[in-house]
Amino acid sequence: MRTRAAVLCAAAVVAGSFTAPPASATTRAAVQTSPVTWKKCGTTDYPTLECGTVEVPLDHRNPGGKKITLALSRVPHTASAPLGPLLVNPGGPGGSGLALAGFVASALPKKVAARYDVIGFDPRGVGRSGPAVDCAPGYFKPVRPDSVPATPALERANLDRVRSFAAACGRKYASVLPYLDTVSAAQDLDLVRQALGARQVSYFGYSYGTYLGAVYAKLHPDRIRRLVLDSIVDPTGVWYDDNLGQDRAFDDRHRALMAWIAKYDQVYRLGTDPKRVEAKWYAMRAALAKKPAAGRVGASELEDTFIPGGYYNGYWPYLAEAFSAYVNGKKTAALVEAYDDFGAVDASGDNGYSVYAAVQCRDSSWPRDWNQWRKDNWAAYEKAPFMVWNNAWYNATCAYWPTKTLKPADIANTGLPPALLFQATDDAATPYQGGVTAHRLLAGSSLVVEEGGGNHGISLSGNACLDEHLAAYLTDGTVPRGAGTADAVCRRSPDPKPLTTKTASTTSRGSTLHGLLGFRR
Repeated sequence: MRTRAAVLCAAAVVAGSFTAPPASATTRAAVQTSPVTWKKCGTTDYPTLECGTVEVPLDHRNPGGKKITLALSRVPHTASAPLGPLLVNPGGPGGSGLALAGFVASALPKKVAARYDVIGFDPRGVGRSGPAVDCAPGYFKPVRPDSVPATPALERANLDRVRSFAAACGRKYASVLPYLDTVSAAQDLDLVRQALGARQVSYFGYSYGTYLGAVYAKLHPDRIRRLVLDSIVDPTGVWYDDNLGQDRAFDDRHRALMAWIAKYDQVYRLGTDPKRVEAKWYAMRAALAKKPAAGRVGASELEDTFIPGGYYNGYWPYLAEAFSAYVNGKKTAALVEAYDDFGAVDASGDNGYSVYAAVQCRDSSWPRDWNQWRKDNWAAYEKAPFMVWNNAWYNATCAYWPTKTLKPADIANTGLPPALLFQATDDAATPYQGGVTAHRLLAGSSLVVEEGGGNHGISLSGNACLDEHLAAYLTDGTVPRGAGTADAVCRRSPDPKPLTTKTASTTSRGSTLHGLLGFRR
């Protein structure tokens, strides 16, 4: 990974709805999977990685029908008393998990990692799994229309884009889209378990991966040994309400970045008053809307560039440098570089976004009347303008999606061993209430909170307190128990410092993880 690179795989209907039935005992018995054949596929960063594949039914209600392929990765156990597979997922939906297995195995304490086969996977439709879905290559190619539909012409331009994307998906993948959803992906995991020859698996998911893991645990609670959920999707808001909730939280995180820049005025020369710094940011946005930097970074691309700062504050120094260079010297090179590193991923992540849209649009019903979207998003914009319309267009394909929709999965579960949940209080992508709600729905779970933390994906990011709870749980199932909402509280990781020659040339464990997580969710 380049020093500044962030591989942020994106990863945000006709009338009628139905709920996919859970996999039954009959289905379990009917689908027989072959053991995985592993081949070495190590990289410089993760030399012990192995790769394999497993076939699963496209339609789990028809286990004898068409098959698709899931790509797997593995770091095998080395201890004499193994604890079986630990499946890891980075979120999205649409995020590839193959490299995450290598990261998790290397970031965990050696004695803990040695007891697990750490298993990464590309969910159905993603990456090296087949068929991989790519509805409209180049969909995020710059320069896109300004995301804020301040004129009828801008609204029409953005609507034309999302309608075109939904139509392209329907034309290219009519036979696949009805089976790209969280329940189907969760059912896949039990066939992965079977192919691994394991009676039970452990699961460790970030972001959207928390919802996928919770749904799998609901379908097959007897197959779960340990369950770790980090930065938790609110399962009661899937997905329209969750996205509106993100908008408010990301605006708070953007203002936190403005305050951080103001704190270091000697470095960035943008002012000591956070409100004045924020005003300069919006003035920069307005200027780029009229004249995109290098013909590539307009207003929408500027938002793309700064949104990752809401996920992880380790990016703040790079974003601040680009902001300062543009405002103080009208230099566009740093801004274009920041866009290439943080914002342009969607241009090379068409597969990730296609799966993101397919899963979210299929998982639950969305408003079909664009007037409802317009009303809700303008109301949110009045209070939290930073990301509202960018996020709206990112998800608006669901207003025109060509498949029927499912009902949100119910994750309430009383049949699990204690699950370990991690949540930062100021997380923008999956706001704090999601962790509280999941804690309530998963009986016997334990919630570990990073008080005042705003990053998304907090374990294995360098916070020793959080990581000690994770290591204890994966070692022997130990969870903290407290009397309040949280069972344990950890101090937040400190904010970054402005770049120096030394810090600019090193990559922290946190930035490595956040480069692997499947944003948007």
